[in-house]
Amino acid sequence: MQVRVVIGEQADAFRREFYPEAGLSEWNDWRWQLRNRIRDQEGAERIFSLSDDERAAIQARVNQLPLGITPYYASLLDRADPGQGLRRTKIPSLAEFEHGPDEVPDPLGEDAHSPVPGLVHTYPDKVLFLVSDFCATYCRYCTRARMVGAGEFLPDREMWEKAIAYIEAHPEVRDVLLSGGDPLILSEERLEWLLARLSKIPHVEILRIGTKVPAVLPQRITSSLLDMLRKYHPLFFSIHFIHPDELTPEVGHACAMIADAGIPMGGQSVLLKGVNDDAETMLRLNTGLLRLRVRPYYLHQCDPISGSAHFRTKTSVGVDILRSLHGRTTGYAVPHYMVDAPGGGGKVPLSPDYVEGREADYLLLLNYEGKQYRYWDPE
Repeated sequence: MQVRVVIGEQADAFRREFYPEAGLSEWNDWRWQLRNRIRDQEGAERIFSLSDDERAAIQARVNQLPLGITPYYASLLDRADPGQGLRRTKIPSLAEFEHGPDEVPDPLGEDAHSPVPGLVHTYPDKVLFLVSDFCATYCRYCTRARMVGAGEFLPDREMWEKAIAYIEAHPEVRDVLLSGGDPLILSEERLEWLLARLSKIPHVEILRIGTKVPAVLPQRITSSLLDMLRKYHPLFFSIHFIHPDELTPEVGHACAMIADAGIPMGGQSVLLKGVNDDAETMLRLNTGLLRLRVRPYYLHQCDPISGSAHFRTKTSVGVDILRSLHGRTTGYAVPHYMVDAPGGGGKVPLSPDYVEGREADYLLLLNYEGKQYRYWDPE
């Protein structure tokens, strides 16, 4: 096993205070990180000053999305302030038990578009392959909170075989996205088995891995993992980031290794109230991702899963953020703002409208400064 030598000052100070028995080799071992996750009230109270609301939510968490935070990611959370954005996304609150209008366990209708267990076929030429129910950390706004970490959805080799057989039988499928749970939590042997099988299907042109591991468990990105992955190009990573505080030296090192292995990375973020729903935070996040060679790709409206109202903003907030980015920074740092249509309707892009109208044969346009311009465009 390769031992990563990169550790930021913040994480190292946290390690010495809360995990003094762990040397650098243990801290930088991704399996040690998983074994020592914060999973219950006792573990959380050892590090965080829990509010009454947080404590009650952890105690009431029966048949709910689990609590799970790697020691590395815990080092990014404010130990005293329950209102910190990153902390709110990882430690439960009682708001999770309040169900608002149109909130359902499966808002995207994935179960209805699942021809075989573990496979979702919503779009004509691509499928979503759910290969794991396990995540290094559990995000409190998770779209698949109904099925991850609870032991009710347990993908195994037999399930994988049925999904692969379906893909083989449908030549229109050219794009396979591995997700879950998180595929990078799988052992290298199991992950390679999957990639090897899929790459042999003639009509499958690209493979993608949807993951938050580089952000919450960067120690998982090892040379041996990447040596295996580079056999299966074209391979893409869609990495979930939500806040510039996640862009640590450890994450920078992991992303550099991924990029140097020839794996293009797209950044996927979820718009979250009180976490990243302002223009300055999103500007810092997206420009920071570009420096790490991650291209901001999607900004998702938070899906209406049960108990998510406290995280959702109005869609106008996302549109205004995009408007603030246009012309203010490079276009590479401006993601697509997407709303997933309920019931499996697919992603719908929302964007600012810069067309003011028409004047004879001219189109009236607003630029990023709000100035109007006439563009010759005869009907």
